[in-house]
Amino acid sequence: MTDTSDLVAIGRFSALTRISVRMLRHYDAHGVLVPAVVDPDTGYRWYAPGQVAEAVLVRRLRDVGFGVPAIGALIAARGTPTFTDALEQQRAALVDESRAVRYRLDLIDQMRATHQKESTMSVTIDLHPFAARTVVGLRGTIPTYADEGQLWDRLMPELAKQGIAITGPCGAINHDDGFVEHDVDSEVWVPVESGTTVEAPLVRQDLPEQKAARAVLTGPYEGFGEACDQLVTWTVAQGLTAIAGMRYVYLNDARTTPVDQLVSEIYLPVA
Repeated sequence: MTDTSDLVAIGRFSALTRISVRMLRHYDAHGVLVPAVVDPDTGYRWYAPGQVAEAVLVRRLRDVGFGVPAIGALIAARGTPTFTDALEQQRAALVDESRAVRYRLDLIDQMRATHQKESTMSVTIDLHPFAARTVVGLRGTIPTYADEGQLWDRLMPELAKQGIAITGPCGAINHDDGFVEHDVDSEVWVPVESGTTVEAPLVRQDLPEQKAARAVLTGPYEGFGEACDQLVTWTVAQGLTAIAGMRYVYLNDARTTPVDQLVSEIYLPVA
């Protein structure tokens, strides 16, 4: 019989590390967390007290989403840049997943509200040109459409720094040819006087008048998806050909306007 006086039985080790006996056996089978001793007569597993810290790390790596093969590799890479890089990559992946989950939850809430007729939004659609205007804009790539605020957070301080006066409602343009799930090519802009001068990273441009189908959304910005769906459906029903470059105009200030009173225009350029 193997001497196990200084070792911890698998059941006790399971309690100490909060890893089930079944998973401890699984980790042993894959070489991730191998017992200090396996009794040759009974096959019973025993662990050294010093393995508790390693087991806790295994559990934490599992809890943040790493699979067994990755856990084994990361245990071997402790204290190296590879370990840190793997954590950063996993964190970024989880952030993307959380955005996707948040989007799905918002969509469910919108669908429930529509079904129960509790929605605080309203949408009207017509054929209305996007008016010509001189704007100062900031263009960049954002993770998703919902992250447009990242560009506004960069634009507004730069406008103040350069002393640029805003002359009316602000807006945004999507530059992608189609819908994208990540890395959205977006631009936010503010209207200015025609002679306004700017410095990088801002750009002044003259947006021409453009024939468009327009949806006027009254209500929270979370309703943009539904409003866009209605706008596209209406446009197709009218026999119009949509053109890339959907444009948005925010008619009031979200910082001071109740969300159910926000009014936004969504323009879909058409031929």
